[in-house]
Amino acid sequence: MDAEIIVTELAVDRVPDVVELCRRALDLPEDAAEADALIDTLWIRAGADRPVVALGAYRGAELVGTVVCSISGRDTRLGHVDLVAVDPAHRRRGVGRALLSYAERTLAGLGAAEVLLAGNPPWYGWPGIDVRYTPAVCAALALGYTQDRTAWNMTADLSYAGSPALRPTETAEARLAGQGVSVRRAEPADLPALTAFARSTFGGSWDEELAGSLGRDRAGCHLAEREGELLGFAAWGSSRPSWFGPMGTAPAAEGSGIGGVLLRRCLADQRAAGIDTAQIGWVGPVPFYSGSAGARIERVFFLYRRTLGDQ
Repeated sequence: MDAEIIVTELAVDRVPDVVELCRRALDLPEDAAEADALIDTLWIRAGADRPVVALGAYRGAELVGTVVCSISGRDTRLGHVDLVAVDPAHRRRGVGRALLSYAERTLAGLGAAEVLLAGNPPWYGWPGIDVRYTPAVCAALALGYTQDRTAWNMTADLSYAGSPALRPTETAEARLAGQGVSVRRAEPADLPALTAFARSTFGGSWDEELAGSLGRDRAGCHLAEREGELLGFAAWGSSRPSWFGPMGTAPAAEGSGIGGVLLRRCLADQRAAGIDTAQIGWVGPVPFYSGSAGARIERVFFLYRRTLGDQ
């Protein structure tokens, strides 16, 4: 007979245990390989910015499952389940249900009226549930969650020198230089200008993602400017080394080729860091990434939500 499942809040000294569990529990190799970066992003770095709680499910002394959940930084009425992982040897035995039920009560106690099984920008591991994690999709539906959106990532192949993602940028950069546009690697001192540009141009919240791409190993950012005025940027590695983004080009500079140059400079960095496949996360302009880097839609995510109190 199975021992009782005990769910408890985890302290940060349990990070190594949670990382090891995720390496066993995340079925897609690209996720398991970056388990340490995922937990650092979702638990440690996000916890400095918003309420984050990590939960562990134990059978006896064994950690058999975990959830990381958080409150939205944009709307405190929204709670997010950022990660669910259950040891393969303990699936279909009530562990996931116990963790999600506890997470919902925890988020309700923090003021949430609704729970999303979706990424909580700027610190997220995935936009939602990858459709290849089919048991997680089934569990979400069984627990009363409703699918309300679909998102996707695109994949850029960095595994061989002739990949479209690794096309040289020197000719395009020389053309841009003839128009007074310079392209260079961003430095930490550029962060205030980058965040101000991103806020004023796109109105989003990329401050933390931009900060996370500068001055860290296996991360980076490139920018384009004319006479000191920013025209665009592209970043990588803020959440996970293999993920590209965010990026943005000033509307007045669209169609100039700046975006493609910045994108491929970042992808070249990722290739140099030993990454064979780059994930372009939560993609909007599919044709741009396809044309500029030969990227293809590969990971598809279902996003779910449930109003607390609904049965």
